[in-house]
Amino acid sequence: MSGFELQIEDWQQRRWPHRLAVTVTCATFPLIWVGGLVTTTDAGMAVPDWPSTFGYNLLLYPWQTWISGPWDVFIEHGHRLLGIVVGVLTLALSAVTLRSAVPRWLKTSVILALVGVIAQGGLGGMRVLLDQRTLAFLHGCLGPAFFAYCAGLCVVMARPGSTGQAAPAAQAVRKLWRVALAAAVVSYLQLIVGGYLRHVHYGTVPRMFQIAVLFHLLGAVALIGYSLVLLRVAKGITAVRWTTRGLCLLILVQIGLGVGTWFLKYAVPLVSEDWSWLAGYTLQAGSLSQAVTVTSHVAIGSLILATTVLIAVRAGCLLRSAASEVPQLASCGEVPV
Repeated sequence: MSGFELQIEDWQQRRWPHRLAVTVTCATFPLIWVGGLVTTTDAGMAVPDWPSTFGYNLLLYPWQTWISGPWDVFIEHGHRLLGIVVGVLTLALSAVTLRSAVPRWLKTSVILALVGVIAQGGLGGMRVLLDQRTLAFLHGCLGPAFFAYCAGLCVVMARPGSTGQAAPAAQAVRKLWRVALAAAVVSYLQLIVGGYLRHVHYGTVPRMFQIAVLFHLLGAVALIGYSLVLLRVAKGITAVRWTTRGLCLLILVQIGLGVGTWFLKYAVPLVSEDWSWLAGYTLQAGSLSQAVTVTSHVAIGSLILATTVLIAVRAGCLLRSAASEVPQLASCGEVPV
C-alpha cells in the first residue's frame, strides 16, 4: 500500500474522533468564560444544592424561572448546563474513539480527557456542597488545563498529510518545541497565580497578595519574551507561523485586559492621587465593565495556554514525523494554523 493510501486510511479512522475533539474544545471555551463570570460576580453559591437545582432535576429546572430569575442564578445554572454539554460531548468522543481503529495511545489520551471532565464536574459539585473557596480555586485551575488538553487532542487527531513545502530544519523545530513547552508551563503558572488572586481568602496577609501580584507580573514578562522567541523561530516553519502570530496578539490583548482588571477591581496605584483627571473616579464592585474585563482576562489566559500547548504538540508531531522512516506520514495531522 502506498504512503498516500496509508494516509487516507488513517484519516478515515480519525475523522469523527477529530471532529468531536474540535467540538469539545469549542464548547469548552464558552464554559470557561461563563465559569469565570460565576467567580467574578460571586455567584458560585447562587444555587445551594448539587447535582439538583433548588430540588429540581438539573435538566428539568423550569426554564422560565431560570431565564427570568436573578442574574446569579442564571449564570450559575447556565454554567452547569454548559458543563453537562461538554461532559456528554467528551463521552461521545471517548465512545467513538474506542470504536475506531486508532492507536492505543490515542484511545488512552481520550480516556484521560473523559477522566478530566468527570473530575472537573466533581470538583464543581463539591465546591457547592462544601462551600469552600479552595475547591473553587482548584476547579478554576483544572478547567483551562482540560481546555488546553483538548486543543492538543485536536492536533494529534487531525488529518495526516504534507503541506507541499520543504520540511523545516529539525534543530529549529526542536527549539520551537522547547520554547513552546516552556511558554505553556509559564502560562499555566500564570493561571494558577491569577486563580489565587481571584480566590484569596479573607484574612490573608497583605504581603502574600503583593507577592502573588509580583509573580503574576514577572510571569507576564516571561510570556512576552517566550512569544517573541517563538515568533522568530516559527518564521521558517509554515505549520505554526500564523499560530505564533496569533499567540503574540493574544498576549497583547491580555496585557491590556490585565491593566484594565487592576484599574477596575483594585483601583489605580497610589501615585494616581495626584492625577486630577481621576479625582472623580469611583470603583463600583460588580459593575458590567468590571465583570466583562475581569472575566475576559481569565478567558484569554486560558486561550493563551491552549495556543502554547497547540504549538508544542504540533512541534512534537513535526519532530516525530522527521524521525520516521516515511517522512510524509506524520504521526499527527496537518491543522489549519
